[in-house]
Amino acid sequence: MIQKSSKAAVFDSATISENFDAINEKRVDDINLDIFYKPHTITLLAVSIAAVIYSAFVRDENNINDNLKAGSYCVIFFFLIISILAFPNGPFIRPHPAVWRMVFGLSVLYLVCLLFLLFQNYKTVMEIIYWIDPELRTFHIDSDKEYGVNCSDISIEKIWYHLDVFALAHFTGWMLKAILIRHLGILWAISCMWEVTEIAFAHLLPNFVECWWDALILDILVCNGLGIWVGLKICKTLEMREYKWVSIRDIQSTTGKIKRAVLQFTPGSWTHVRWLDPKCTYMRFFALCQLVVFWQISELNTFFLKHIFEMPPAHFLVVGRLGLIGLIVAPSVRQYYTYATNPKCKRVGTQCWVYGAIMTTEAILCIKNGKELFERTQAINIIIWLLIQLLISISCVYGCVLWHRYFQKNNENGHNAKNNSSHQKLNNNPSYEFVTSDDECDVAPKDSPVSNTLKKRFNSNIDSEKYNRN
Repeated sequence: MIQKSSKAAVFDSATISENFDAINEKRVDDINLDIFYKPHTITLLAVSIAAVIYSAFVRDENNINDNLKAGSYCVIFFFLIISILAFPNGPFIRPHPAVWRMVFGLSVLYLVCLLFLLFQNYKTVMEIIYWIDPELRTFHIDSDKEYGVNCSDISIEKIWYHLDVFALAHFTGWMLKAILIRHLGILWAISCMWEVTEIAFAHLLPNFVECWWDALILDILVCNGLGIWVGLKICKTLEMREYKWVSIRDIQSTTGKIKRAVLQFTPGSWTHVRWLDPKCTYMRFFALCQLVVFWQISELNTFFLKHIFEMPPAHFLVVGRLGLIGLIVAPSVRQYYTYATNPKCKRVGTQCWVYGAIMTTEAILCIKNGKELFERTQAINIIIWLLIQLLISISCVYGCVLWHRYFQKNNENGHNAKNNSSHQKLNNNPSYEFVTSDDECDVAPKDSPVSNTLKKRFNSNIDSEKYNRN
């Protein structure tokens, strides 16, 4: 008995480790060109040192600002090199694991910078920002500008005028969110709750004030709705696609080689996401509510950082941060999904952990440096916002559970009807047999290759279940 329990403990430990490695250190199975996957550490070190020596001795050192920027670039460069050598792949391996190692390295570097800024006063932080871009000294947020005026004056021309580059960015952002989350109910909950968030924080951020038609028509229906629809259509297409990759060395034509090289930047496989099921546990329920609320906080950080540290919406620091956060969120959501839905995965992924630290540090940085702004906070608005967030999150998640439970019941009824028809087929045709196990069944000709294959598969499943029970 002791021996069996020890074997089970070893088996469970190995299973947990495998599930964590699948999201934190995914391995590359289909290697096409060995040269891109073999370690080249000595070569990389030699090239890096040569580049640093050349830059250090050749460049002009008379300007102190240029020297500081060059030193910062060199630190970032070497940190990314170390990221390629030491950091985990994460859950993605396309186009190459090194890309996602660098994304993880950039996320760690960004977190370190945020922690450094957290221990500076507001004036010092602004001086650092002015050192990065001196033109920001002349830019200031226009607090007197009015938003959401003349809402009764609505026309097609006025709506069309608001469809600018920011509307396109809004649509693209929601399309990417749909590709990441892949759940219609959760996406619409986040979309509707963001409009509630804008109303609750409009007294702090004037640009959150919108006309009703801007919020309902342009935001929810056009940008959010179309973005969600297009994103889920892309997911559906990728789910139905058959992923059979051929090595580029086995392709003879030049066109085929080029096509295969381009396809390297597409997903190697596509996992069907199922955030909720009818037997959803309380912890999984809580994890989904947490995802919805955290997404709102992450979105709020974008606007508060831009407002408190006074940057225009199209500034390269704002756009660069959004791009970096988008890259970080992709593996983070995948790791969080596995942690929330797979009971054998007991640890959250490293990239997800770092992103949680980034989101929290950004929020603390905003609160610390925006004291004057948050002194005007209307407590009743925030309390109502929190209650609505909680209510909609729970309602959305619970509604999705009921929805999945309803469809599972219909599927089970259809499955039973199929089984009855299969039994009827057996009664009418004695040359067929009914092959079944605990959770699978099928009909096949007696003693045929199909029947024998099904029997072997069912028997192997039963044997593996017995081993797991032992």
